[in-house]
Amino acid sequence: MEPTPKRLEKLTKVLEQRQPNLTIILENINDKHNLAACLRSCDAVGVSDVYILYHGEQPERKLGRNAAASATKWLNIHRYYNVKKCFDDIRNKGMKIYTTALGEKSISLYDLDLTQGVALCFGNEHAGVSNKALELADGNFNIPQAGMIQSLNISVACAVSLYEAYRQRNEAKLYDSLQYPESEFNEKLKNWKKK
Repeated sequence: MEPTPKRLEKLTKVLEQRQPNLTIILENINDKHNLAACLRSCDAVGVSDVYILYHGEQPERKLGRNAAASATKWLNIHRYYNVKKCFDDIRNKGMKIYTTALGEKSISLYDLDLTQGVALCFGNEHAGVSNKALELADGNFNIPQAGMIQSLNISVACAVSLYEAYRQRNEAKLYDSLQYPESEFNEKLKNWKKK
């Protein structure tokens, strides 16, 4: 069934603002509700692809049917089980990868240029990002804080980071012009019309 003209207008406008060179990697996330919240933030700022990475001892979490159903419908979810393979595939798309971890070598989120191709990697709620991810990343960033507790919930950290990317990209007018090649955009719109 064809969408109504109003629905088609919304689908077109949302897809026109998608940012194919902005993505996140969710590494070994334990809580499926955190996963779902991150996915909703991705949809909100125009992320089109999300990388979910499980390796080591953390069991893989499947998204519940209701947990993020509305967001997963509009996102391309890629599942990986090897850090290097995941990072290599993202880099082959022209993106740099930044992990989130406290440390002397981390820079402020607000010092990153998020208008370029970038993947932000968020780690497990207790252990953080893995040593392998830290080793393979192009850099590491933190979210400046003024409180006693120097960590945020994964879904909050993801949302704060994505909205900084949104702010930078909005200022750079990246949401004002189509980021996909026209043929790819048309194919995606065709698929979205079926949802």
